[in-house]
Amino acid sequence: MAKLLDTSERELRRKLAEEDRSFVYLKRQVDAAVAERVAALRIPGIHQQREYKRYYPQGETLAHVVGFTNVEDVGQEGVELARNPDLAGRPGSRRVIRDRLGQVIEDVGAVREPHNGRDLALAIDSKIQFLAFDALREAVQANKAKAGAAVVLDARTGEVLALANWPTYNPNQRGQLSGAQLRNRAITDTFEPGSTMKPFTIALALELGEVTPGTVIQTAPGRLTIGPNTIGDAHAHGPLTVEQIVQKSSNVGTAKIALGMPAQKMWEMYAELGFGQPPRIGFPGAVAGRVRPYRSWRPIEQATMSYGYGLSVSLLQLARAYTVFANDGELLPLSMFKVDDPPAGQRVVAAKTARAVRHMLEMAAGPGGTAPQAQISGYRVAGKTGTAHKRDGGKYVNKYLASFVGLAPASDPRVIVAVMVDEPSAGKYYGGQVAAPVFARIVGDSLRTLRVPPDAPMAQLSVPAEAVKESM
Repeated sequence: MAKLLDTSERELRRKLAEEDRSFVYLKRQVDAAVAERVAALRIPGIHQQREYKRYYPQGETLAHVVGFTNVEDVGQEGVELARNPDLAGRPGSRRVIRDRLGQVIEDVGAVREPHNGRDLALAIDSKIQFLAFDALREAVQANKAKAGAAVVLDARTGEVLALANWPTYNPNQRGQLSGAQLRNRAITDTFEPGSTMKPFTIALALELGEVTPGTVIQTAPGRLTIGPNTIGDAHAHGPLTVEQIVQKSSNVGTAKIALGMPAQKMWEMYAELGFGQPPRIGFPGAVAGRVRPYRSWRPIEQATMSYGYGLSVSLLQLARAYTVFANDGELLPLSMFKVDDPPAGQRVVAAKTARAVRHMLEMAAGPGGTAPQAQISGYRVAGKTGTAHKRDGGKYVNKYLASFVGLAPASDPRVIVAVMVDEPSAGKYYGGQVAAPVFARIVGDSLRTLRVPPDAPMAQLSVPAEAVKESM
């Protein structure tokens, strides 16, 4: 029997030796074929009972969202864990009198009424989820990356339409799971967001009246010295308008603008956007990230934070922050579950400011920007690349995290897509090279799935042989 149950004879004897129990499980949720072979042994005292086992039809595609239960049907991961009390309900109990044979001879009365579990409707669109998962998996494998994550939001309601991670696992086959497979990276992992933070710096400067979209900033010679430190651009651009600073992703231009503003105002905006606070989505493991108090910022830190270094965020936080640009300045709460009534947003910047930045993001995703590969035929897209050096042992090393966050259609946003690819090692590592194509595939599939009308001609896209390289 030990051989049939894939265990040792010693382990079986240990279980059978437990004298303080009236019965003991030798093994649970055994395959039917194995159960038949055990029954055929006709061993006295060995009994079987039918049990139900959770089966997850979406398998690895939706594993990090749905999660799984243990053999007792108690949630261990994902929504199964987060909403276990709602899903499981509550068993009832009653008081009875039994005879010596254990038969009920009198029902004294109910002590507690049972309550059935209730249904929960996820906001996830199963088709968009599969398309996002498939695009992410292919990108991670093609770029020989360590991992990746993607988030798709409904730009109008804040509903999470897709949340994908790679590597993943099959919740129906959990024999040998690793921590890397179980990690819901879109929610639990934080990273320095790099240039995807630049639009917020520019939005604040516009809001405070420090600049206009046409204000010219001198970025030559492509370097800026702040005390003993020097920051630089990938290219020496010379004079750039504020619009072009976003389009070309200039660190020097962004830092110069940031240093003209009070550090407190930057910190307050980050806080309003939800950075440094865990997203309230009722999901296990959602992290806060880190934004240090502004009083401790030195000028070099204020400069680098303006383009996404010196703070940490999760991909879900970053995707949510971009609802500001999709909703004319209002930040939306997120929901993993279907929303009947669209929630009220919290105003962060004026509608005029949000629209101006959205136009800059559209320029960044165009032929003259850092992410022409984010374009899709038939739709105008707007978004920003991010390419950040990773830290190892307290120092920045030649390992990268490529990202892209964008929205579409740019004329009336319906979806927000955020993509992160960790440590691509196949030769390309810029966000515009690695993450932007994933965004394009996901956003195009999502808009077609949602039957969103095109807002641009179905024409041949203009993708230059080599895009403008963003500064890191």
